[in-house]
Amino acid sequence: MAQRAFISFDYDNDARLKDLLIGQSKHSDSPFVIHDWSLKEPSSDWKARARRQIRASGLVIVLCGRHMASATGVAVELSIAQEEGVSYFLLAGYDDSTKPTTVKPGDKLYKWTWDNLKSLVGGAR
Repeated sequence: MAQRAFISFDYDNDARLKDLLIGQSKHSDSPFVIHDWSLKEPSSDWKARARRQIRASGLVIVLCGRHMASATGVAVELSIAQEEGVSYFLLAGYDDSTKPTTVKPGDKLYKWTWDNLKSLVGGAR
């Protein structure tokens, strides 16, 4: 059974990366499934909703782009995953991707290839 994943990404700068990852999740050999809960305009309860969705997913894929220092929503979602003990990994959307501000010192930024992605979802991190 495919693992359910929550995607954290910079909506203003990296929505295309999200679309590409959702496309990969639809491959017949994909080890993960994504339910797109993305919101352009955050509601007053978005943090509570994100917490419920992250908890329900059990895996967070953080799509890292070039503007992670200003991606406050990504920083919050990563913090929630850490607080909830939900497994996550950082996936580089570009060669010059940066990490969110709430990473832990040992968090690695992984190259985005299909084989790498399948391994990471499988726990190879």
